[in-house]
Amino acid sequence: MVDRRELLKGVGLAAAAAATVAATSEPVAAEAPEALGPYASPWDPPDPDFPGRQNIVPVPDDFFEPGRFAGKTAIVTGSARGMGRHAAIRLAREGANVVAVDWLADEGKAVVDGIVAEGGTAVFVEGDISETEVCDAMVKAAVDNYGGFDCALNNAGVMDAIFPGDPIDYAKQKGLVMSRIDEASDAYWDVVIRVNATGTFKSMRAELRQLLKQARGGSIVNVASVAGLRGFGGTPSYVASKHAVNGLTKNAAIDYAPFGIRVNSVCMGTTITPMYDRAFDLLRQRAASGYRDTGIGMLKIDSLLQWSNQKKMGSTAAEQVAVMLFLLSPESSNLTGANFATDGGFTTY
Repeated sequence: MVDRRELLKGVGLAAAAAATVAATSEPVAAEAPEALGPYASPWDPPDPDFPGRQNIVPVPDDFFEPGRFAGKTAIVTGSARGMGRHAAIRLAREGANVVAVDWLADEGKAVVDGIVAEGGTAVFVEGDISETEVCDAMVKAAVDNYGGFDCALNNAGVMDAIFPGDPIDYAKQKGLVMSRIDEASDAYWDVVIRVNATGTFKSMRAELRQLLKQARGGSIVNVASVAGLRGFGGTPSYVASKHAVNGLTKNAAIDYAPFGIRVNSVCMGTTITPMYDRAFDLLRQRAASGYRDTGIGMLKIDSLLQWSNQKKMGSTAAEQVAVMLFLLSPESSNLTGANFATDGGFTTY
């Protein structure tokens, strides 16, 4: 991990200092979305024991609200994959200038290329958000390219100490993966805390300094987790870091409300993203290695909506991003300091 961090400091920060602006000669605008569909659809085949069971119909992956962020600029960290990628694309489709930030350079640039190819406006900043220079660079990119910014989605985060661009090999990486406290390595603890907690702090610090300078308010949304609202077995660093994210959210909401700056967090349960797939790949490899634990950490894994779904599906990136963008928008004007449980009812029951 040390070698990769040094590489990011050198190569990554150089790239961050000069944000990459994608360009295309033939932009093609995204098609306007259709109206949202029904709230739910019947089980197929029906449940013979409980007639009338329904599956919630998730918001379509390509849904967006044209013009909602017209004239505004948004920073999105962790924009190369999953919810960050979806948020960056949807923000651009809704009219925002997007500053996309990630340490996965090729995938991050591809997201920006796609936005510009649709006729949107975006720049890419490469780097690790736990480095002060990267956080300063992303804000500078917003100022240099768009005169400032209006909202920020602090989405970047990790569940383990394996670099997200590296393949999974539990036998070689078990010192870097989720573990009980007595089995956890320094690397597992340090990297997850550094990225999730310190990275969120440094992102907010750079963002808030600029928002105060602009003196026109703004909105920040931090991506936490249900792991920041309750405990989860075998993931001490992740749980601690996401509790820290929720604490930082409440702290900032208090300090910056007088300046018109709102700060909220979202706390999702099972959400189908590349991070989710990676985590379960690790767990499968760990089980295949002969590793055994008490199983108490997996006593409850389904939310109300996941359990009620015929295929036991978790939430989608689109469902989570729909809430994030609402909180980023001026429409959520009375909301600040909240840790929203976007978890399908997981923490309710």
